[in-house]
This record gives sequence, C-alpha cells and structure tokens, in this order.
Amino acid sequence: MPSYVIPDKCDGCKALDKTACQYICPNDLMVLNTETEKAYNRDVAMCWECYNCVKICPVDAIEVRGYADFVPLGATVSPMRGSDAIMWTVKFRNGMLKRFKFPIRTTPEGTAVPDGGWETGTEDLGDPTLFSEPGSLGMDAVVTI
Repeated sequence: MPSYVIPDKCDGCKALDKTACQYICPNDLMVLNTETEKAYNRDVAMCWECYNCVKICPVDAIEVRGYADFVPLGATVSPMRGSDAIMWTVKFRNGMLKRFKFPIRTTPEGTAVPDGGWETGTEDLGDPTLFSEPGSLGMDAVVTI
C-alpha cells in the first residue's frame, strides 16, 4: 500500500521550503501543499513502499498500510527513530506487540562508498560480476552456463 499523510499530525516540517519526506523520497512523490502547509503523496500509484518517508517524519504523520499477509485486518506497523537505530513496533489485531530494532546508517551524507568496498575488477556495470559478486558470495568466479 502506498504511503499516506495523516493531516492532523503533519506540520509540514514547520513549513520550510522542503519537508523531510520531500527530501528523502526516492521517487519524488512527497509534496508540500503551501496553502494548508501539509505534505501529501502526489501519485500513490507510483509509491515504491520503501518506508523512507515513514521513517524520517519527525512527527510520525506518515503511514504505510502493511501487506495483507503481514498485517491482517487492523494490525499496525510503526517505526520509532532514535539517534542510532529504528525500533519497529508491530501490533497484531489480537493486541500482541512485537518490536524489532535495527541500526541506522551513520555515514555522513555524501560519503558513502558506492561499491561498498568490494572490488569487481572492472568499472563496467554491464559486466556479469557486477557490484559485489563473486566476492560477496564467497566464490572465486561467477558460475556461467
């Protein structure tokens, strides 16, 4: 399901020129309505459901409905950001809670290493070994048919 903004919670990131969700959306879907000073998803059909906007929203005003096989009929999934981790809380419809904590990336913006430190031996992205294979698979060479 695509992301949606809860208007009563959204403060438009205090109506700055660009909201946090606009900044983080990889598909450039989140927009600030300058009249209401609320963010919204301008094309829900194009939403990748990446949860970036959900995780970055400082007031928890953005939600993505969970998938039917994961969150059936009335359950919720919500993140809580910390300085070093994100805690996901899953509330099942029977009231049971489960929490999962994952560390967040602390690499300063613009300093990420595109190849992740893996050497492919070529700069050609069309090469069959691509990004990290075969090294990340623990193989000497990529198996070819």
